[in-house]
Amino acid sequence: MTDHDHPSGRRTACRGRRCAALIAAGVLLPLPALTGCSDDTRDTSVATSQDIAPAPRGELKNGGTLRWAVDAMPGTLNAFQADADTTTTRITGAVLPSMFTIDASGRPQRNADYLDAADISTRDPKQVVTYKINPKARWSNGTAVTAADFIAQWTALRGKDNAFWTARNAGYDRIAKVEQGAGAHEVKVTFARPYADWRSLFTPLYPRSVMGSADAFNDGAREQLKVGAGPFLVQKRDAEAGQVVLVRNPKWWGEPAKLKKIVLESLPGDKRAAALANGSVDVAAVDRVAAKRVASARRAASHGTGKAGDGNAGPQGGKNRSGAKTVAAENAVLRGYTIRKALEPAFTQLALNGSSGPLADDRVRRAVARAIDRQALADTVLKPLDLPSRPLGSHLLMAEQHGYQDHSDALGGQDTGAAKALLADAGWKSDGADRQQAGERAGAPAPDAGRADGDEDGFDPSDDRYGDESADDRSDGGDDAGADDRNPARSGRGHAAPPAKGDQEGVRPAAAEAPLSFTGAVGSEVQQSALLRQSASFYKEAAASEKEEADGDTESAAYAKYKRYKKRAAQALGAAELIETGQAPHLPGSGGHPGALHAAAERRADAAAAPQPAGHKEARIAAVRKNGRPLTLRFVLPDGAGSEQLRTVGRQIATMLGKIGIQTSLQRVSDASYFQDHIASGDFDLALYSWPGTAYPATDARPIYAKPQPAPDGSLTVEQNYTRVGTDHIDQLFDQAASELDEGAARTLVAQTDARIWAAAGSIPLYQRPELVATKKTLANVGAFGFATPRFQDIGYQK
Repeated sequence: MTDHDHPSGRRTACRGRRCAALIAAGVLLPLPALTGCSDDTRDTSVATSQDIAPAPRGELKNGGTLRWAVDAMPGTLNAFQADADTTTTRITGAVLPSMFTIDASGRPQRNADYLDAADISTRDPKQVVTYKINPKARWSNGTAVTAADFIAQWTALRGKDNAFWTARNAGYDRIAKVEQGAGAHEVKVTFARPYADWRSLFTPLYPRSVMGSADAFNDGAREQLKVGAGPFLVQKRDAEAGQVVLVRNPKWWGEPAKLKKIVLESLPGDKRAAALANGSVDVAAVDRVAAKRVASARRAASHGTGKAGDGNAGPQGGKNRSGAKTVAAENAVLRGYTIRKALEPAFTQLALNGSSGPLADDRVRRAVARAIDRQALADTVLKPLDLPSRPLGSHLLMAEQHGYQDHSDALGGQDTGAAKALLADAGWKSDGADRQQAGERAGAPAPDAGRADGDEDGFDPSDDRYGDESADDRSDGGDDAGADDRNPARSGRGHAAPPAKGDQEGVRPAAAEAPLSFTGAVGSEVQQSALLRQSASFYKEAAASEKEEADGDTESAAYAKYKRYKKRAAQALGAAELIETGQAPHLPGSGGHPGALHAAAERRADAAAAPQPAGHKEARIAAVRKNGRPLTLRFVLPDGAGSEQLRTVGRQIATMLGKIGIQTSLQRVSDASYFQDHIASGDFDLALYSWPGTAYPATDARPIYAKPQPAPDGSLTVEQNYTRVGTDHIDQLFDQAASELDEGAARTLVAQTDARIWAAAGSIPLYQRPELVATKKTLANVGAFGFATPRFQDIGYQK
């Protein structure tokens, strides 16, 4: 789906600029994520590297159009500009030369369509790389691809001419000269300093007509690419229609493209499920909700039923029959799709801002890291999808990547005792449970508020499956916290009657007929609280029934009802407690108004539903303090509808921190401001965001973990190290790895670098993100590519 990302929600195409993949989560594109300690411990039961329905070219039709959903229209068609994005990457991969492509295990491979050879020809006294260009390689205007194109690209990207508005010059700035070798098809690149990641250069390669002048570079290639040299060409960019159309390149010398046309369609993630249901796209990265919808449609077909969701069966007649027909029609379309799964080369991390405050102390950062059960978090995201769930053990390499090793031991695993000891060593100590218990008696949310005794299902209000809002996110005033169709009490349409079990018993219990009113339903407070508790009991029973009906399908209507009924039970119990403890008449501004009591009960239930502060969850864990001040960290999370999964993970982390006495204040901010106003500016203590993986970690990861340096104006230059945590040793190891031409030695240096990053505890990798892609069942060689570079000419429809 979106996925994926750049500081503003997109990922730049430039390899040297790994930008934050701010997970607008729910769209964590859940997929087979597999992480392990070494190559020989991996679970191979799931094809975690890629899932593209591979098929020989001979089995595919010639022709056809592929409609491919992309996150947005490309910000530019120049991959080396700052606003290049994932759509830019997709286009340039189809229409421009790539000297090296990336395989499924994240290793660069020479692209024989463009290069006959490419090797380090000399190491001493200078590193020299000799490229031998395929003589057949030609630009679409008929001219040959030659050394002149390499020279022009180096000149533009080397960083010596400010007239070229480049996003980066990593690697190109190490080159001393680029020159023609023994003929126009041989290129010799001499480096001033050794460069291990030389294979990352000249991909994509632009014609000298683009790189030869600043005007052409800055503006000419933004809206159009008049000349290409790939299996496809850009036919048109239609901003009004939100489409970029690619067509076969008639001058292509390699194996001809199977497809006649590829139409890249700008389609936001929240509209993709509908697009699949009406069949208007052929390939689309999706979130788990849309993926579940496809799976449900296929499951319904295999069971010989058109049932979807709750079936809309009932006494309402025509309306429901019409709805059922619509669902059946959508299911018929959705059955033409399949979901491809592969490990996405990207991971979600917990970022700890070490620039100031308690987290400036590395002991506190390490305590936070050791309080977190990374396995439990990986399970939360991946297990519901039946995927291998192991926490990622590296900042620099993904689990399926060649050379991956788990270096988390450099910091240490989850250990509550060790975490508390680290806090105590830093001066943050517990002053006993009496303070918190006294706070609870004074009206703080009780640990078991909203939970009935003896509830074997847990009926735990902190269970983040039934609510996604924290107490800090609610309105504190009045009885109208905003219309919400999912909650009749908030919509202003009154309270829904508790659900009955009459379907099983033949009658509906009389008490269940009473509305869920929190005051005024009956005369005395004793009667009111009794009725509320009785209502809670019925809601609890109904929730249990719906949970059984859902049978583990968290996207079903039955499961939605289970969550709703479960929350209402907690609300009713919370209101009963407010009445019984005499707090109802004293609610701020309530005047005893029923709506105010209901709103207070909702806030009370929500406060119990999220760890706000986390210490409330367990009465025996008191907040740690220094000089009388509790240790409270501000946890900033995105507020968008697609970020529900991320917020769930955030609440779990807050609960884990509460167990060692660290309080957390969860702050939800808009997606639009999340990165620029909070992450990039350092306005957070804790945050969750993602980084894409790379085949060239020594180059691409350095800006993310480099030690911030003072600027002449007194500010701090952080590059992309938004945690502000770094060391001179880490910087030195990166520099050594980038200059080491022996691949084995370079991998060792990368491993040492990763161990040092773990020890600094500025960022904690949690889990590798999965990738879900819906494709038409008849398509081959397309889907969840993982690390692998798509081979566009091989994508096609089966015969």
